[in-house]
Amino acid sequence: MVIALRAELQNILYSLKYEKLDKSIDEIKEITSKYLSIVGSGNQSILSTLTKFIGEIEYLFINAAKIEYNYYVKYVKVNCSLNTVADYRGIIKNHIKPKLGSYKLKSVSPSILQEFINDIYSHGYSKNMIINIKTVLSGAFAYAADVCKFIQDTPAATIKLPKFAKEKKERSVVTPEQFKQIIEKFNEDTNFYLPIMLGYHCGLRIGECFGLTWDCIDFENRTLTVDKSLNYDRLGKRWYYGSPKTKTSNRTIFLGNTILSLLKKERKKQKENRLRYGEFYTVQHIKEIQSNGRKHKYIEENFLCDGTSDVEPVCVKENGSILTSGSFRYCARVIHYELGNHSFDYHSLRHTHATILIENGANIKDVQERLGHSNIETTMNTYVHNTDSMKKESVYIFEKAINQ
Repeated sequence: MVIALRAELQNILYSLKYEKLDKSIDEIKEITSKYLSIVGSGNQSILSTLTKFIGEIEYLFINAAKIEYNYYVKYVKVNCSLNTVADYRGIIKNHIKPKLGSYKLKSVSPSILQEFINDIYSHGYSKNMIINIKTVLSGAFAYAADVCKFIQDTPAATIKLPKFAKEKKERSVVTPEQFKQIIEKFNEDTNFYLPIMLGYHCGLRIGECFGLTWDCIDFENRTLTVDKSLNYDRLGKRWYYGSPKTKTSNRTIFLGNTILSLLKKERKKQKENRLRYGEFYTVQHIKEIQSNGRKHKYIEENFLCDGTSDVEPVCVKENGSILTSGSFRYCARVIHYELGNHSFDYHSLRHTHATILIENGANIKDVQERLGHSNIETTMNTYVHNTDSMKKESVYIFEKAINQ
């Protein structure tokens, strides 16, 4: 009976709804009441002992639910982005609770956590996944020790990550021939031509590209300003405008003739489409919603007859509805399977943009600022690809130097 009681209560913690703490506590009380009723109709000689035990169990599980809820509300929601919250919730539900959920907080030792991490590693999980699991454990136990004072020291402080073989990820550079193939397949008559050209000519990240609105484009001064990113809230299942990746990602870059001309053409086309579709043209409204302790600018789409738009996205379909990174997956699949470029993703365009600039003698500091990197090392190590022409140029420089 005790095992069954514990299993039912543990199941409530496994499926704890963070927004419905009171409901979870009521469910715990209902289950303990059920078992108290069973005990009351059984052996009266052990009634007081079992009643006391069930009361203690109820107290422990209600406290556990409150602790988890407070950690989520007061720490995770305040300090993490929407999608990080979704990732952490998945880690807690799928990995931490099934393996460690039965332990009392004070009985969790460094060796138990190390064994847990080693076990995750033995099942073939990626380095990033294991790092994320360790991050959740470290944050939770530090919160329990430093903020709540439930334990004296955190047992997660000494967790060691297993050694992983170093795998250098080679970023894909789009060759001129490949790029020609791509824009022939997705030409000016398709939805994806403009996003592809923005990535190739401006070095934008995919969220930055689809987050562009027409007030970001200054035709007179020939500039493009990155001040937001279009993100997907996996918990709320909605698109919203968030901050770019880092502080230095907020930037203004100059536009060349090719992309400037294309943007002017696109602006004119969208105005014509708005007139052609009339009241059935799709427009976007911003709805500020408090989510995860922060205000987020969620996008709602309506027909033009419902009112004027709050924002005018640059990358839209013919009827005005927004294009997103989700939409671009179709484009990427075609490039993978029809055009045979299996390593392509949107970031390949950004990487190619940086490589072309460096390969042709652009100032590395200017490239860093154009890409929105916080330091030059990121630009050099991550995005500057050592192409064949660079290698040949190095040999040419050496030969020229020794033969002078």
